[in-house]
Amino acid sequence: MHIPDGYLGPKTFIPLWTASIALWILSFKKIRKKAGTEALALTGIFAAFSFVVQMFNIPLPGGTTAHIIGAGATAIVLGPYLSYIAISVVLVLQAILFADGGITAIGANAFNMGFLFAFISWGIFSLFKNLSERWKIIGAFLAGYAGICASAIATAIELGIQPILETSDAGNPLYSPFPLKIAIPAMMVPHILVIGIIEGIFTVLVVKYFKKNFPELLK
Repeated sequence: MHIPDGYLGPKTFIPLWTASIALWILSFKKIRKKAGTEALALTGIFAAFSFVVQMFNIPLPGGTTAHIIGAGATAIVLGPYLSYIAISVVLVLQAILFADGGITAIGANAFNMGFLFAFISWGIFSLFKNLSERWKIIGAFLAGYAGICASAIATAIELGIQPILETSDAGNPLYSPFPLKIAIPAMMVPHILVIGIIEGIFTVLVVKYFKKNFPELLK
């Protein structure tokens, strides 16, 4: 799902950089007020684990990739703000050290895989957290599944609108050449059928582990 350099024009990546920076500032303010030492330590652990699982990329048509992220599990355990920061740090390191995702696209990637994923997953799981254990497991799966699918559709839309927003005088696309009718199926089919299910199962396993060993964190 990492968007590389050269696929988003400034009309897209500048607003997304601006939005991500504003959300980083808000998240740091929230973290400073509420996060304890244990939560911050676990944030580093989740970030490291997310870094590893995101390295297993499946190339997709249109210049991006499919992979699990772990933002949903992180958001459920630590809250959406810490999750957003953790995933953003991972994305920055990947872009700078491994060219996995573009520098200009860091704002877009952080918004898609960090902000959207974390807050959607957290919101969905919140609907289930006061129900029975079986429903909590279902909620965890849906949180991971819906979160990564939301990230995928946002990525597809950002890529698919480039031929509309950014063209040469001759009408040729300057950045991603694939319209929405190509970008959306290319991103969504593998995520809906495969990656979303894997992400959902991963989220369930993490939640079950913390429920058994650190139940206080899930409260």
